[in-house]
Amino acid sequence: MHLRLARCCLALGLATTALMSSVGAFAQELPKTIRLVVPFAPGGAQDVIGRYLASQLSSRLGTPVVVENKAGAGGVIAADAVAKAAADGATLLLATGGAISIAPHLLAKLPYQAQQDFAPLALVADTPMVLAVRSDSSYRTLQDLLKDARTQPGQVSYASTGNGTVSHLTGELFAQAAAVKLTHVPYRGASPAMVDLMGGQVASIVTSAASIEPMVEGGKARVLATFTAAPISTLPGVPTVEQAAGISGLAVPVWVGLMSPAKTPPAILARLGTEILAVCRLPETQKRLQAVGAQATCAGSADFARLVSEDSARWANVVQRGNIKGE
Repeated sequence: MHLRLARCCLALGLATTALMSSVGAFAQELPKTIRLVVPFAPGGAQDVIGRYLASQLSSRLGTPVVVENKAGAGGVIAADAVAKAAADGATLLLATGGAISIAPHLLAKLPYQAQQDFAPLALVADTPMVLAVRSDSSYRTLQDLLKDARTQPGQVSYASTGNGTVSHLTGELFAQAAAVKLTHVPYRGASPAMVDLMGGQVASIVTSAASIEPMVEGGKARVLATFTAAPISTLPGVPTVEQAAGISGLAVPVWVGLMSPAKTPPAILARLGTEILAVCRLPETQKRLQAVGAQATCAGSADFARLVSEDSARWANVVQRGNIKGE
């Protein structure tokens, strides 16, 4: 009896030691400093999101999370830096569709493989797109714009934030789905596009809700429809494209999430993913995201991977049908 008890105690002791060792090893797997690479210049919505997430993650992980801005080439420069970084959890990417689900279909050669070189950690936000016109435009509804586009092919123009951007491709997706020909006018960012919209050089614009909202509030622009599954709370009374024109399949997620190099150890991926989701679900996070025109989406790695796959297939089809070339 005593021998059996001794054996039991020994087994329990060994199991406890093993558990403590594994917990200790797990805790030690996180690097001393984490670098969050943001593929945009400081000051923009994505940079604000990245810096907020970095601050919150630093507190939760007990590890400094430092933002590094690597703008350029539609996010390709930043993505390449992360793809080639050590897979130890020390380098993360604030990922968006530009470098992950769009670039592979626009550029003949990428320095990384978008679907193979990254591990999705968690989906954080959506920055929805809209189609808008000047407040004095004759287009009161989306149907008004479509009527002109059908009777005058190529005469209705839309501004985008640049060739090959999600703004451009969303406009092309809309034109393809509605079976109309729109004239695409690319700009280098939302600001110059907005200037020409206000000046009457272009009839409409496809841009983020965040960039058009100040113009709407100032009475200078009117949003005809949103590329979302449901209306946007910050644009009351504005229908979705499906509601406005009866065209389905145009809910376009303009997602933001965090990724790491693909071969990062599973334990680190799990820990980081868990903490990112915890931050995403904070009430404060919901408010912070809304302040920059984004909506919290908060999804885990499996759902994130599925979204990226669907997004990639969508843009591959749009690019092929529109014979769109990258710059």
